[in-house]
Parts: sequence; structure tokens; C-alpha cells
Amino acid sequence: MELVGVGRLQEVYTMPTLKVTVGERDRLNQRTRSRIKAAQEGEDLDDAQPVLNFGSYAELSRLLSPKNLELLEAISKHQPESIREAADLVERDYKQVHRNLSELEDIGVIEFENGGPGQAKEPKLAYDGLEIDIPFAGSNGSVGAAAP
Repeated sequence: MELVGVGRLQEVYTMPTLKVTVGERDRLNQRTRSRIKAAQEGEDLDDAQPVLNFGSYAELSRLLSPKNLELLEAISKHQPESIREAADLVERDYKQVHRNLSELEDIGVIEFENGGPGQAKEPKLAYDGLEIDIPFAGSNGSVGAAAP
């Protein structure tokens, strides 16, 4: 890994994109079984894309709330060194931002660095983006890209 940066050192590596799905446990379980079998047969699985599956659209909507997306964008652009700095960037109350970031950490979208006794918790993105994959009922599973 190469270290670069001005002021702070940062590790440079390619973060994967997180694939987000809704209600696809059966399909994901089959994919997992197939990948386990392939690994047992010695196939290289380095191309695995991480997947986060929500049980319902309501659960997904919490991740995609405007406030959470604003926080994720602020973290991406400004790399705040603390939750308080993140709250200041989005001009929101510290407690609300702390709650939102804790929820995002619980589902694995962000990680906190540092945060030992007397240290600020530094929010970091765990992925370089989100890819939303929601096939509609009756589709054959091949979802094309749609333009706005």
C-alpha cells in the first residue's frame, strides 16, 4: 500500500462498491452456496462484491434517507476527524449525527477509527459507493441500467 496525503497520512487502496439488495435472501443464499463450492474446488474468488441485503423497502429507506446520504457525502468529500466535525459539516445536532453514524456502522457502511479513551471517533467510509439492485417481480434477474 502506498501512503499519501497532506497533513494526514492516508492509505491508498481500491475500496469495493457495496451492492445493496432488498428481500433476496434465497437468491443470495444460493449464490453463497455456489461460491463456497467454487472455493472448495480451488477457484479464485477475489472478485467477490460485498452485498448488504435488507428484508424490506422500509429498512432500505433508512439507509437511503436524505440525512444519511448527506452524511456519507460529507464524509467522502471532507474526511472529518470526529463525529462532531461531521455534525458541523452537515449543520446538524451532534446527538442526531452520532445516532445516524452508529446505525451506518451497525450495517457496515462506515467504520470508526481511533475512538479510544479520550479520543474522537473518526468516521470512515467502508466502501467507495453503493450499487442498488432491486429486480422487480417477474423480471428474469437481469437488470439493466436506467437513465434518469
